[in-house]
Amino acid sequence: MDYFVNVTITGLTQGIIYSAFALALVLIWRSTRIVNFAQGSMAAATTFIALALIQAGQSYWVALVVALVSGFVLGALVERVIIRPVEGGPELNAVIVTLGLFVAIQALIAIIFGSSFQSFPTPFGVRGFQVGGSTIPLTPTSLYVIGSVLITMALLVALFRFTRVGLAMRASAFSQEVARLLGVKVGGMLTLGWGLAAVVGSLSGLLIAGGGFVYPAYMDSLIVFGFVAAIIGGLDSPVGAIVGGLILGLALSYVNGYVERGSALVSVAALVILIVVLLVRPGGLFSSTTARRA
Repeated sequence: MDYFVNVTITGLTQGIIYSAFALALVLIWRSTRIVNFAQGSMAAATTFIALALIQAGQSYWVALVVALVSGFVLGALVERVIIRPVEGGPELNAVIVTLGLFVAIQALIAIIFGSSFQSFPTPFGVRGFQVGGSTIPLTPTSLYVIGSVLITMALLVALFRFTRVGLAMRASAFSQEVARLLGVKVGGMLTLGWGLAAVVGSLSGLLIAGGGFVYPAYMDSLIVFGFVAAIIGGLDSPVGAIVGGLILGLALSYVNGYVERGSALVSVAALVILIVVLLVRPGGLFSSTTARRA
């Protein structure tokens, strides 16, 4: 029973990390209808900026704020300088550009910060809580990550459901011509969407890095699992990103914990889950018929 509880807690903790990155993908999709494959390398870049500040003697919280601001600036610049020239063409053009940007930013990180493994600190402890005579794999850092992700989800839901800015962002993403006729500054909304998505991505990069090691490609595996989590929940749903991440985290944890040579089957299990969800509900678990028609 103790082993099951430990495996479950590990899965939930890992799942919320997948959810953090999935939220960034959901935000960029809802605000621009583009899947940004460079989101991971952009998050890694701001994480290294935060690490440089910490190594220079700044506190974790100062580095966090600077990283989030840097993420917004980077996202806005990418949209204005790189994405906007291809926005009017075929949708595949923007996807290809983000793939190239992913490689370019990752290479730039290696040039500026080096390619060696570096320890990234966390503001809270990484030792599990004591329950009775045993230690469970739930740490103060895990609670910090869970709280941050849930607050981010709540803010995104509030943005798109209860604010005029959120409505304008969605209108710009679905139909730029109609949005312009309604007086929406489409260019500004697209830039804002990229900037906010980069902020969420930067937060996910910092949360994932806390208490571990970072290097230019440290986000690569999490990009894959975060993307799968976003697809499972539905690319249009912040709540779906959380649920999809938790489902994926639990499933992979059980595979790793209970299946012989489970660690070698984790990626295969993620692919199987993705295929099943796409066959049963192509738009994701939290999609609606109306949303798919739009």
